[in-house]
Amino acid sequence: MGDRVSEPELVLVFSGKRKSGKDYVTDLLLDRLGSDVCCVLRLSGPLKQQYAQEHGLDLAQLLGSGLYKEQYRSDMIHWGETRRSQDPGFFCRLATRGAQQPVWVVSDARRLSDLQWFWSEFPRQTRCVRVQSSEQTRKQRGWSFTTGVDDAESECGLDSGVEFDWIITNEADAPSLDKQLQPILKLAMEAASSSSTSRSS
Repeated sequence: MGDRVSEPELVLVFSGKRKSGKDYVTDLLLDRLGSDVCCVLRLSGPLKQQYAQEHGLDLAQLLGSGLYKEQYRSDMIHWGETRRSQDPGFFCRLATRGAQQPVWVVSDARRLSDLQWFWSEFPRQTRCVRVQSSEQTRKQRGWSFTTGVDDAESECGLDSGVEFDWIITNEADAPSLDKQLQPILKLAMEAASSSSTSRSS
């Protein structure tokens, strides 16, 4: 893969339902680790970019969280599925292109094929993290069940059959996120220091 500048030391692949707070948790990790050590990769970024390009849509609005995106979500999911069935690693490869930091945080894995791609490309480095919140909490954050979205593989593909390395509960009454993220941060710092050691030797 010619576009990849360097191999990561650690790949943290996050998944979770809509409004579970995946982006919030992964942004928190980036904040704690710093952008020299860590980069956040979004599989939906290249998907939306490609979809916008092929359909003549406003990419900035598709990347936002407003109604514009919701209007196209169902069709975009269907289009993405077609792309993936032809090439399961298509969006993963686009998302990781140019990533140089020792720790990669993938914020939005949605399907088993996403995990399988990272496991096969980076078997030693990949760890999987699930972010979960109750339906009640997700509703308070603006979620409501949408047929064709919340019952599609893009939302349900990782609900079962995956052994996650960590499960983060993103709820007001759960232990603090800093406390829950401690073992992940520790592993990331070790990965970063082994990366700087190997680069200087």
